[in-house]
Amino acid sequence: MRVNVTVNGAPQTVDDVWEGESLLYMLRERMGLPGSKNACEQGECGSCTVYLDGVPACSCLVAAGQAEGREVRTVEGLAEGSTGADGRLDPVQEAFVEAGAVQCGFCTPGLVVQSHDLISRVPDPSDAEIREALAGNLCRCTGYEKILDAVRLAARRRAEASA
Repeated sequence: MRVNVTVNGAPQTVDDVWEGESLLYMLRERMGLPGSKNACEQGECGSCTVYLDGVPACSCLVAAGQAEGREVRTVEGLAEGSTGADGRLDPVQEAFVEAGAVQCGFCTPGLVVQSHDLISRVPDPSDAEIREALAGNLCRCTGYEKILDAVRLAARRRAEASA
């Protein structure tokens, strides 16, 4: 099967997609976008979270064929979408690095996408709102405090930049 999809702002055609293939597999293995991680394959950990038509989704639960004619934005596309060709990271990505919220890195892409979505909807989220937004993302390394710090830092910087 052929899938026509826009990924990180660029129209793409992916051939030879098999019927049961996940969007995650298509992104990682066929399109060379390894940012989204394959952990549980059951939508429980959030490591594969991407934007699908502007809404966060676990790409392991989406059949590749369901992406036909749709728009996907991966963690790789966050930097490109926010800064163009200068190679800079999105402020959420920068905050994760600066706050020490990146350890093994397996959960990081999903947490970054989900945090990016939260801050775009709620510019100054409370700790409860952050915890609620990230409830579907599992991290085994950080103990979450550094992740909360990163989201707070990203929200503060976004507010300062828009002031």
